[in-house]
Amino acid sequence: MFKALMLEKSDAGFRAAVRAVDETQLPAGDVLVAVSHSTINYKDALAITNKGPVVRAWPMVAGIDGAGTVIESSHPGWKPGDRVIHNGWGVGEVHWGCLAEKARLKGEWLVALPDAFTPRQAMAIGTAGYTAMLCVLALERHRVQPGDGEVLVTGATGGVGSVATALLSRLGHRVVAATGKAAEGDYLRALGASTVIDRSELATPGKPFQKERWTAVIDAVGSHTLANALAQTRYGGVVAACGLAQGTDLPATVLPFILRGVTLAGVDSVVAPPGLRREAWQRLARDLDPGQLESMTQDIQLDGVVPQAQALIEGKVRGRIVVDIR
Repeated sequence: MFKALMLEKSDAGFRAAVRAVDETQLPAGDVLVAVSHSTINYKDALAITNKGPVVRAWPMVAGIDGAGTVIESSHPGWKPGDRVIHNGWGVGEVHWGCLAEKARLKGEWLVALPDAFTPRQAMAIGTAGYTAMLCVLALERHRVQPGDGEVLVTGATGGVGSVATALLSRLGHRVVAATGKAAEGDYLRALGASTVIDRSELATPGKPFQKERWTAVIDAVGSHTLANALAQTRYGGVVAACGLAQGTDLPATVLPFILRGVTLAGVDSVVAPPGLRREAWQRLARDLDPGQLESMTQDIQLDGVVPQAQALIEGKVRGRIVVDIR
């Protein structure tokens, strides 16, 4: 038996609770992992609070991220004792997840934990931080260089935004952080933001074509925020879109694309190929300052996940949450 955060839905309603699970109930997979740490991402919070249609098979063990040690493996790439990370791949949605003491996963879903990180640090990064790195890589593929101009990060106090701000500033970029939390200005400047602006400047309907400002953008918000960011991006600039905190709509026009040559680069973390995942984690090991990572991280236990997920949905959480499963 092991502990897991189980999500259940029936005629009686929805329930999220930590309970004991028999190992024989675990789904198919060729690697059994002892999970020591997990985390709560925005998608996890949607699932745990039942605020979004994330879960597609019931009952479900929550948790799209996990870090731990291989117990058993029939996959040629892994052996008992290997330290591994899991992000995405529909885990916590259609396959039992990692907010549990054990998880049975597919070997091709796993990435080796870099020597630079402990399992706790890997989960302080989690899908949010790994997605932030994928966004940075997207900007670099479009030749965005330090010194080119201001880079906007929206949803800056969230997990993606916090890590993106820290990464970009350490790489030499001038970061403008947009947030709805005025009291968090010092936090964002400590992560490296040169300027902090109120998200209200971007969050309401704006003109389809606006004054050029941003060389590049990392957006985790969507909706009017993304539309305004596109309308303000400079000629030849790139906007990496990875989130939908404000909404899934995009009330924009084609003008930034056809008159300024702006690129909208979609960033997916769920089924990103293994090679890109390894590159992202290697770059995180090189480019993310451990002290800054610590400053944006808070720790909870498994029985604290449900209330913390609710707080995340309500916008009351900044940075990253590590769940100590042990």
